[in-house]
Amino acid sequence: MRIARSLLAACVLALAVTTPAAASTPIAKKLGFTCPFPLIGLQKLDVEIKASFTVPSAPGGTFTTGDLAVAVTVPDKSTRGLALVGAASIEGTASAGVTLANGPLTLPLSLPLTVAKTAVPASGPFTTNASGSVPPVQLPNAGRTTLTIGNFSTRLTPKKADGSSTGLGSFTSDCTLDPGQDPVLLSFDLGGTASHDYGVTGSTTLKTLGATAPMTGSFAVPAFGPAFDRTRAEFKVLGFVPGTADLQFTPDGPQTGELRDGGFVAHAKLALTLPQVTLFGLPVADAGCRASAAVPVDLRTGTGFALATGGPVTGTYAIPPLTGCGVFTASLSSLVQGEGNTFALTLTAR
Repeated sequence: MRIARSLLAACVLALAVTTPAAASTPIAKKLGFTCPFPLIGLQKLDVEIKASFTVPSAPGGTFTTGDLAVAVTVPDKSTRGLALVGAASIEGTASAGVTLANGPLTLPLSLPLTVAKTAVPASGPFTTNASGSVPPVQLPNAGRTTLTIGNFSTRLTPKKADGSSTGLGSFTSDCTLDPGQDPVLLSFDLGGTASHDYGVTGSTTLKTLGATAPMTGSFAVPAFGPAFDRTRAEFKVLGFVPGTADLQFTPDGPQTGELRDGGFVAHAKLALTLPQVTLFGLPVADAGCRASAAVPVDLRTGTGFALATGGPVTGTYAIPPLTGCGVFTASLSSLVQGEGNTFALTLTAR
């Protein structure tokens, strides 16, 4: 059953894998499905799909999938059910349905996978592996392209140690995606002036302050517009005086950048405000505390980044002197001002 799920997930991932990146890019995806088993009823299965994909740079090209591997961890209850009928191994096939929408074209696809023969223990979870080949698919249209998970069916055959059939024979299981999961595996723009919207997670490290703060927000390409959420850095002065500094990075004027080698360089220009700074839990800065000048930073994509899916983005920046912080402006500035500060971000397409 899990094998079935893995097959479906694999299929979907396979398709998705074929459409997203300009260069060969690894993809990993975890999905949960509910599948009916003989004797023990409905079972929830977790599937991990891994693959690499290549997409065309323009409409009319094809996307291909490679290194497709699906691992399914079968739970203890399913294991015991198989052992109950004397199963020593299990193998089979699956058919996964996915829908690829490329501009006005909607293309339903059925992907076959083979579940490798896997030994069944007497109890406890075990992992099955499935694989398959995915033919190239042509993407004829510019515009939004999405890959959505559909229904899948698996046919599994448990066998005894001598290779003979168990009382179950071969059985078919039709699996459904568990609720609360996004059925869209991939969504991107192909050709033309493609736009991409990403969620942001990661951190910024303030070298002089000796502190790191989490970063969340969003990022748009080709607008190259960051929208970072307010965050907080915790630090210690002289190694023992506890303090906090709220940080807000916002765009300062038009943002620029360029696409390069499947990624981008964003020439961000950010205004930095510190709306709250505390020592020993007491506020020590006025609400207007801010950097005295814009903070320029080049945000560059790293290895493994794909415009269609996202990936790592880093940048280094300097913080100018502070202003507007009140009576402690000079002291606070000495804590924060300086070079060698960094962003270490992960962008996730959405």
